[in-house]
Amino acid sequence: MSERVESAEVALMTEIASLYYVEGETQEAIANRLGISRVKAGRLLKRAHAEGIVDVRVRQHPAVSAEIEQALIRRFGIKRALIALDNTEPDVQRSGVASLVADHLSRELHDGSIVAVGMGRNVGSVADNVFEQGERKCSFVCAIGGSLRAGEYMNPDHICRRLAMKYGGESETLYAPALVQNPALRDSMYENPTVRQTLDRARRADIAMIGVGDLSEDSNMVRMGWFTPQEIAEARLSGTVGDMMGYDFIDMHGRPSETPMQGRVIGLTITDLARIPDVVAIASENTKAAGILGALRTGVIDTLATSVTNAHTILRLDEATTSTAS
Repeated sequence: MSERVESAEVALMTEIASLYYVEGETQEAIANRLGISRVKAGRLLKRAHAEGIVDVRVRQHPAVSAEIEQALIRRFGIKRALIALDNTEPDVQRSGVASLVADHLSRELHDGSIVAVGMGRNVGSVADNVFEQGERKCSFVCAIGGSLRAGEYMNPDHICRRLAMKYGGESETLYAPALVQNPALRDSMYENPTVRQTLDRARRADIAMIGVGDLSEDSNMVRMGWFTPQEIAEARLSGTVGDMMGYDFIDMHGRPSETPMQGRVIGLTITDLARIPDVVAIASENTKAAGILGALRTGVIDTLATSVTNAHTILRLDEATTSTAS
């Protein structure tokens, strides 16, 4: 196909998409108006989706999740809950949760804002779901070091860059590995001026976006080779239910876990997060309810973004474990 023909088809797809989605025309009316068959109009509309000319977003009505959001706010004293409808496809579910966070970010960001950015698929998905751009002179700062095994998509450095590109802001890399061999080496890395400077800036953030991890053999930490399945199993037996941003392992009550995995990651700690005005915890997977509950009980989470199923499970778990404790 020649460049001229290809350009003409792109223009035709764009016109069809505009007539269908903006003007509200039917496919039959569009076909008659443009002198093409209805089948061809439908085919070109599908191509417009596939090639990114059309990007359809379905926003749930606030009433759909308002009741459960308020229940979470009352129960845990958080500022807000962003609850996405359930979807059986993990990628679609992740995107649904991330789009709510992206909308929240777009509302809250202003010139001079600093956002501390964590690691993981859920945090990375936020950058993919920013559509209401509008240039802002804000900064996205890595809140944890990087990992070659994590790949570009999940690394905070690349997430910061994608967010900065969307908003026209700037990004700052934390020049340190995410994981080191032992707490002593981590403490030594904290003394490095370059590492200290970036972490100090992340500590002054207005917003922090972090993931909540679960302790499964299929977790990111195992896939990246940070910890072995045996270490994960031993941590579970000791009462660990999850982690916040890849470290700071916690039990069901939000207390630090007694596990050898603790204290080896370079990044913001729970104490650091407690000083940030809006800590956004993002977790879409239904395996993470216990970890999310532990994270909420630390008292540092301000905004929770998750699914309807997780929200219901968290509330039931909280009630059951509180009753048991009392």
